[in-house]
Amino acid sequence: MTAVKIGNVAAGGRSAMLLIAGPCVIESEKHCLTMARRLKEIAGHAGIPFVFKASYDKANRMSIDSFRGPGLRKGLDILYKVKQKAGVAVLSDVHSTAEVPYASEVLDCIQIPALLCRQTDLVVAAAKTGRAVNIKKGQFLAPWDMLPVIRKAESTGNRNIIVTERGFSFGYNNLVTDMRSLAVLAGFGYPVVYDATHSIQLPGGKGNCSGGQREFVEGLSRAAVAFGCDGLFLEVHDRPDKALCDGPNMIDLQTLARLLKQVTRIRKCL
Repeated sequence: MTAVKIGNVAAGGRSAMLLIAGPCVIESEKHCLTMARRLKEIAGHAGIPFVFKASYDKANRMSIDSFRGPGLRKGLDILYKVKQKAGVAVLSDVHSTAEVPYASEVLDCIQIPALLCRQTDLVVAAAKTGRAVNIKKGQFLAPWDMLPVIRKAESTGNRNIIVTERGFSFGYNNLVTDMRSLAVLAGFGYPVVYDATHSIQLPGGKGNCSGGQREFVEGLSRAAVAFGCDGLFLEVHDRPDKALCDGPNMIDLQTLARLLKQVTRIRKCL
C-alpha cells in the first residue's frame, strides 16, 4: 500500500491509524481554534495522528437558507491561522476548479466531496497541486467504481491519494455501509478512511435539511477499524445540537475520547 503524507502526518502502510476530525463547517475563527486544540489533545492522548477538518463553504446544502460558512478567502485565512497556531495539518473540500489554486496554498489535504467525485476536471486539478487528495466515494457508486476516479488523480503523477467510504444510498433519505467496500477500496493500493458520521446521515431527512443517527457512529467506527480501515473521518462539535450545519450526525468531544480508546484497542488486536 502507498503511504501518504498529509503535512507531517502519515497515513497507510505501517503508519498508525489516522484521524480526520473537526466541525462540519467553519463557524468562527475562535471556534475553529478551540476545536483544533481540543481535538489535537484528545488524539494525542490516544496516540493517533490527527488532521483537522472544517469546510469553508458547504456549497451542496439542500436549502438556500442553510448556513454555508465564511466562504473561500475568509475560510482559508481561518484555516491558515488554525494550522499555525494549533500546529495541525488541515483539510477542507473544494467544489470547483477555480477554488483549487487558492486552497492548495493553505490546505495540507484537498478533499473531493462525494457528490463531485466523478467531476474529472476537479479531481485532476486537485491532484495536480501535489497536495494530498482525499476522494470521498459517492453515495451513488459501487466501491469498484472508484478505480477510474483514482486513475484520474494518478494521471497527474500524484500518488498522495486517500479514498474515503461514506455510505451508500439505501432507499429514500437513508444510507447504509457495506463493510466489504473497505476491502475492495483497499485493493486499489491507497489508504482507506471510513467516514462514520456521514454514513449515518439521513439526507433530506428533516425536510429542508439532513438528519442523522449519531447513536450508531461508535458501533460503525469500531466495525470499520476491526475490518482494517486505515483511518476514521469524524465530524465533531463541542455542542452538536447547537451546530450550524449537520448537527444530527456529529459527535461531541467526550464521545470522541471514549471512541478513540476503543478503536486503538481494537487495532492492536489486528
